[in-house]
Parts: sequence; C-alpha cells; structure tokens
Amino acid sequence: MERRRIGQLDVSVVGVGCNNFGSRIDADATKAVVDAALVAGVNYFDTAESYGGGKSEEFLGAALGERRAEVLIATKWQAPPGTNDTHFGSREAMRTAVEGSLARLDTDYIDHYILHVPDPDTPIAETLAALDELKQEGKIRETGCSNFSAAQLDEAVSEAARLGVAPFASVQNHYSLLHRDPETDGVLEACARHGIAFVPYFPLESGLLTGKYRSGEALPEGSRLAGWNAELASRFINDERLRTVSVLGDWTEQHGHTLLDLAMSWLLVKQQVASVICGATSPAQVAANVSAAGWSLTGEELDALNAVLG
Repeated sequence: MERRRIGQLDVSVVGVGCNNFGSRIDADATKAVVDAALVAGVNYFDTAESYGGGKSEEFLGAALGERRAEVLIATKWQAPPGTNDTHFGSREAMRTAVEGSLARLDTDYIDHYILHVPDPDTPIAETLAALDELKQEGKIRETGCSNFSAAQLDEAVSEAARLGVAPFASVQNHYSLLHRDPETDGVLEACARHGIAFVPYFPLESGLLTGKYRSGEALPEGSRLAGWNAELASRFINDERLRTVSVLGDWTEQHGHTLLDLAMSWLLVKQQVASVICGATSPAQVAANVSAAGWSLTGEELDALNAVLG
C-alpha cells in the first residue's frame, strides 16, 4: 500500500478509525478488524481517549499485542469525557491525559498525539511546549491538531517558530465529497503554506458515501446512523444529500466503479491528504475500504465530477 508522510511518520494512505472499538464492537471483533487491517497493509490506527469511554484504546492495544512496533498509533486528547473542564491543553492536563492513554494502549510511546479540539483557555504556546517535552522524553513521536481553523494553524506555526519547537505535523478536519469546507475556509491553503499533512475525518459521511442509505428506505438496521438520534443523524442524511448520492452513484457506475471507490480515491487525489481513516466493524469493511482507494482519477474525470456536483 502507498504511504505518505505525517512529519517523520510513513502512514498508509488508508487508515483505520477506531471509534467503533468498545462502542459498536467488542474486543474479539476489534481484534478481527485489526488483524484484517494488518494483512491488507494498513499501518495507521486512529483512536482517542474518549472513544468507547477509553475502551477503544484498551481494545486496540490488546489486539496489537506483540505487533505494536509494526504500526503507527494516533490518539487524541481533550477535556475528560463527561466534563466541561477547561485548560485541557495545559502542560499538567496533557501529562495526565498522555499517561492514561499510554496505560490503556499498553505501550510506552504514542506515534501521533493529537489535540482533539482547540482549547480556548490555554495559550497554544503552552500546549506546543508541553508536547515538545513529551517528544524529548520519548513518550510521543509526532503531534497533530484537529478541528483547527486556518488562523489557528497560522498562529500555532508562528508560536512554534518563536519557541524553537516543532509545529503540528498534521491537522484532522471534516472533509469529504459532500463536505468541502477545507477547500474554501483556508485550511488546505494553510497546510500547503506550512507543510502540514491533512487527515480527513468523516470521509464517508458516516456511511452515506457507501451507498447503503437510499431515499425512501428505512435506515439499515445496525448502521451507525440508525443508532443515532434524529437530530444528529440529520447532519449527515437528508433528501438533498440522498439525491446527490444517487447522482454520484449513477456516475461512478458508468465509469465502472462504486460510490465507495469514488469517496476514497477522490480524497487521495489531494497530495496533502496523508491518510483516509475509515471506521470498520468487520474484516470485510476493512478489505472494501482498502480496495476502494485504488481508482486513479484522471483530470477529465475530476472535471466531469465537478460538473455533476454543480
């Protein structure tokens, strides 16, 4: 599998999002997904202390076992789940968080440590300095941020230079065929300006871009959106989006591909995208996600697609 860079890390262009571990699937099913991913050439696993109430990290660590050194683990921290604590980007809070993640993952280092959301109450300089300390101690290898604006990325880069420490190596924001804000809000431009890798989350719009949801039909039993409340699900699925998905499905079929092929491969056309992380609840889903990333879209196809999308 092709690999791209996040700082010093060579990550597989398809990664596994571990948000299902400990919530939608148990430890045995998690191991099956991890095993399938390793066989398929995936080396990048993205989790967070908040996923599954900490179970995601625990299940991932247990599933990897002695194979820990073969993979790159990304995990994220923010305010402790269920609290409204502020200053989670502070040195003290970060050290508490990283020790908790290390214990749950059963490892002595984290490859990619990510600030899950901006901390409005802690200067970014304090966060960057504390992350640098963790790097010097060997507890983390690379850093990242998530849900940052272009202005926040610019500020972080400026502060890192002032302090003489490494800036964030990546940013993880919402980006997909149906949600293209990073193209217009300046984030992709900031990534290009500063050499920051981009990692999209919700690349499949919680399954909408797999074609499993259809207009006029009930949400498939056991699907992620079926398990969410109506207000949350409506952020991803509505009549207009279903019509767009139907049009895209027809277009991809005419080109001998699936909607999943398009959703994955379209993102990887962008060289700033380092890895497309997709959740999976079964080995079959892992295999499908990996296979889908192989469509080398031509310039003509991209132009035609933009015309289809209007």
